[in-house]
Amino acid sequence: MTVHTDGDEKREEQAKKEREILLLTDRSGGDPPMLRDALTLIRAYAGEYGRTEEGADGKGFALSAADGVRKRAAARLLETGDPAAKTVYYKALHFLAPYDFDAYCLFLEKDREVERQFYLPRRKKLKRVADALGRLARGETELLAVSMPPGVGKTTLAVFFLTWLAGKEPEKQILGVSHSAEFLRGIYDECLRILSPEGEYAWKEVFPAAGPVRANARSLRIDLGKEKRFETLEFTGVDANNAGKVRATSLLYCDDLVSGIEQALSLERMDKLWQQYAADLRQRKQGNRVRELHIATRWSIHDVIGRLEEFCGESGEAEFLSLPALNREGESDFDYPFGLGYSTETLRRQKAVMDEASWRAIYQGEPVEREGLLYPPDRLRRFRELPPGEPDAVIAVCDTKSTGSDYCVMPVAYLYGEDAYIADAVCRDDDPLAVESALAETLLLHDTARARFESNAAGWRIAEAVADRIQARGGRCAVETKWTSANKETKIQVEQPWVLAHCLFWEDDAIRGSRWAGYREMMRQLTGYSLTGRNRHDDAPDAMAQLSAYVREFRIPRASIVKRPF
Repeated sequence: MTVHTDGDEKREEQAKKEREILLLTDRSGGDPPMLRDALTLIRAYAGEYGRTEEGADGKGFALSAADGVRKRAAARLLETGDPAAKTVYYKALHFLAPYDFDAYCLFLEKDREVERQFYLPRRKKLKRVADALGRLARGETELLAVSMPPGVGKTTLAVFFLTWLAGKEPEKQILGVSHSAEFLRGIYDECLRILSPEGEYAWKEVFPAAGPVRANARSLRIDLGKEKRFETLEFTGVDANNAGKVRATSLLYCDDLVSGIEQALSLERMDKLWQQYAADLRQRKQGNRVRELHIATRWSIHDVIGRLEEFCGESGEAEFLSLPALNREGESDFDYPFGLGYSTETLRRQKAVMDEASWRAIYQGEPVEREGLLYPPDRLRRFRELPPGEPDAVIAVCDTKSTGSDYCVMPVAYLYGEDAYIADAVCRDDDPLAVESALAETLLLHDTARARFESNAAGWRIAEAVADRIQARGGRCAVETKWTSANKETKIQVEQPWVLAHCLFWEDDAIRGSRWAGYREMMRQLTGYSLTGRNRHDDAPDAMAQLSAYVREFRIPRASIVKRPF
């Protein structure tokens, strides 16, 4: 005999209503009246089974179901332009906005012309950041660091985030810090524009119960709800005396703590900045789970984000996002609609007038140690076309991927006399089978005579798999393996003079497009390797060191005809 409790009956009733909502949404076919009815059921369901915290009990289902309604309404709106679909779309966003940051950003600007909106034209690229900010708000991470080029919207997105958190938790404190009072004034003013009920933003519709907004322009403070000693939003300079004046119980927000390249080039000043952050700013955090958000255009590996990344490692409590201006295909990742952002050509022109280290730090989010570079870009020999005639030989070496974030790197060298022209390269860290295929295809493409694979870790297996692929295609490349026992760093340094003297690399403008993504990644790692700084990837310089040793072993003595001396 089965006994049903009141709890069982309630769960069955809840499941029944969930099925009813999903069925109605699926059967709607995007019809606005049916979607509106589904949203009405979702609101009633959330009121009965949801809790104040997202994801608890029925709240998670309600949010997921409302997002389903939003997507169907958006599809209908794009397809037909139906005003009824637009109404349902924004009603769904309104339901989601207090809990979903992406939905908040979309709803916030609903009354602005599309051409004047910030988020929607940039959403394709910025949603990745918005999702990370959502994880930070939910407590899935405690620290988020975002590195992006200047002028692509990182600070404005952060302002949206501040106003969202302030509406969700008006009784808590958000502390914003930067190097510049003028910069902070701009953030303060933009927050006020968003919070104003008479303005063009829909913040008050999302948070109608957040209470009155009180502002103090002199001290850069904004308070929501009940008056309190420490305001909801507080802004201060990194050099200010903050003891007893400000507090962070919700979020510590640090935006561009480095003032510029002059400060970044001074290790002493970078050390001082770190002490200001560690010994002062972090002390303003009150509570055990206060979030941290760091947003910056990177200048130096010694900046706060760089040191936090080293300190936190791959801890699940911290997330580090770096969005480069040019992607792996060499194209702009920030070419927004309406002429916003940067076109690929604009970025290429900008790169042409900057030194390599500054470009990589500011626009690519890859700061390198300027002192101690083993392969400075201006010391590398370059070529635009291979010499005439057949090469003496075509060979390759492969530094195979072992674990973690390692890359598999294989430069292909055309040997002409004493020089090695690096005509192609594989440099990948993705699916092993895809990498094996790329290795075999590259060796076949160049009719490579011999290839040596490092046999450490899984190298021997990869070499065997690549050899089988080549043989199956009728190729003639002789694949061999060699165990490497020498210290990697020592080997890289010892082989550097030969690489600089005898290896030639394609000019940068000759390796554009997705076809050359691996070659560009190899060059990025090679020219960023430092003897004195931290190196995230040393696979490319290691591969070039192996190539140097292999060429000298492989070099065929040249015979020449001379006149008999007698």
